[in-house]
Amino acid sequence: MPNLIPRHIRSLTGLLAIVTSALAAPAQAQQNPEPVERAARTFLQQQTTALPGKVSIQISPFDPRNQLPTCAAITAFLPPGTRAWGRLNLGIRCESPVTWTAYLPVQVAVVADYLVASRAIRGGQILSPSDLERRTGDIAAESSAPLTDTTQAVGQRARYSIAAGSAITTDALILPQIVRQGQTVKILGVGDGFTVANEGRAMNAAAAGEAVRVRLANGQVVTGTARADGAIEIRF
Repeated sequence: MPNLIPRHIRSLTGLLAIVTSALAAPAQAQQNPEPVERAARTFLQQQTTALPGKVSIQISPFDPRNQLPTCAAITAFLPPGTRAWGRLNLGIRCESPVTWTAYLPVQVAVVADYLVASRAIRGGQILSPSDLERRTGDIAAESSAPLTDTTQAVGQRARYSIAAGSAITTDALILPQIVRQGQTVKILGVGDGFTVANEGRAMNAAAAGEAVRVRLANGQVVTGTARADGAIEIRF
């Protein structure tokens, strides 16, 4: 028996079937923002443990409309050349069951006492206690990490002229490096009534009082402060 349904009606019926099937198919699961933001906060807390003063972390919300597949193993990381404070785009990586990478804007403020020049300092001048005074502010807002202890600056030579009121940073002084990049260093985790020792490989050179990123044997990267004896101290 011949098909009496007009061709254009048959085509429309087929199209409706396709659309209905697509609507009925389950949508791809999107990545829940909460695990992403939690991984970012945990990572930044670990990276800033050894920093002086009060640390505050602001994390921009991860877009809930993202099209990323759900991830079971999320890790955060610092892009090359990025420090773990100030304004930055923190890397977020999915390792299982799929792989993807995203970036999350964050801001890390570190309010602490730091050293500034009490008067104009000439390039090449040896700093004395009277050349220094303390100021409280966000040290993460400085382009280079300001020194926080007078023992780090007194007796050191100014690399260039420093205006009165300017922060005394590691870049402004000619400091002897006590940690070399790639060097195996001793790590001291110091808390209330306890000290834990470990070893790792320094990822950057540093003078006493400067921040050092250290890669542990398990691959984890931590940040501590170089001590005068060459050890890296992390405070809990």
